[in-house]
Amino acid sequence: MKFPFLKLFVLLIFAGMFQSCEKEPTANVLQGEALGTTYSIKYYSEEDIPLEKALDSIFERVNQSMSTYREGSDISRLNRNDSLVRVDSLFQNVFKLSEKVYQESEGYFDPTVGKLVNFYGFGPEKEEVTIDSVRIDSLRQYVGLDKIRITSEGEVKKDIPGIYIDFNAIAKGYTIDLIGHYLDSKKVNNYLVELGGELLARGENLEKQAVWTVGVDDPSQTEERTLTAAVQLKDRAMATSGNYRKNRLDPKTGKMYVHTVNPLTGYAEKSDVLSASVLAENCALADAYATAFMAMGLERSKEMLSKTEGVDVYLIYAGENGSIEEFTTPGFLEVLIEL
Repeated sequence: MKFPFLKLFVLLIFAGMFQSCEKEPTANVLQGEALGTTYSIKYYSEEDIPLEKALDSIFERVNQSMSTYREGSDISRLNRNDSLVRVDSLFQNVFKLSEKVYQESEGYFDPTVGKLVNFYGFGPEKEEVTIDSVRIDSLRQYVGLDKIRITSEGEVKKDIPGIYIDFNAIAKGYTIDLIGHYLDSKKVNNYLVELGGELLARGENLEKQAVWTVGVDDPSQTEERTLTAAVQLKDRAMATSGNYRKNRLDPKTGKMYVHTVNPLTGYAEKSDVLSASVLAENCALADAYATAFMAMGLERSKEMLSKTEGVDVYLIYAGENGSIEEFTTPGFLEVLIEL
């Protein structure tokens, strides 16, 4: 006698056994301090992964390669014109990404603006001098990413020895990308990485069964952090740049501005963009674009965006008489949640 139902029953038993053996992804949260700021990582994984150890390695490599605050780092040695330095792949990757944004922004994003940044007292090597046109003109000769190239052996060649390189406006975003690459390599499909306010998201927040939701800072905030909007972030990076507590009101026009060093003129000039939130394929580019838009101002930013693919923005800018206005690209508007 045949028992067809017996075969089906056995198959169901085996199916149940395999299903019960599958581990459900577990929510993991890791927080700490690095690169002069804080970080927070949430990810879902079926297996235990040594993320903390990997983070220590990533942070150390980034600091040793690109930290202007570490005396013995490669970039600090280069800024002292140490000819023995051979830069690693991290440095070279960040340099290539910087070249891309430097060209697209027509020089408004420029990691060689370090001499001017230090001159105005914004960098690690503060100067106490009187600002005058002669001094600024003399420093402008050291500005221009096109005055630097890297050989196949990793040697950095400068047209002028005194050029000061500073990757602080892109290195944080690049570090987030490195963390993302590590999680990807461990087959982690759902995570949110945050470092100093910059973000990279993959997949979803499985506990809420929804896309990751992140906040956008309000540029008019004072002491307490407040948000002006929220964004649904999936498989994309977001970086925000803003001078939240350094707004200045022009008494003659009533218009609000922030002051940013313009690499093309050498002066700390008025920009009507108070905050730039950027969505891009990776966080390094989002970080660099956000810095560029802050320096370029609204109209130049809009012109650049018309020629740039894969980038969406939410710009908060100063209107007439101190009013706060917004400019949002269609792609950003699709994921923007007003608060």
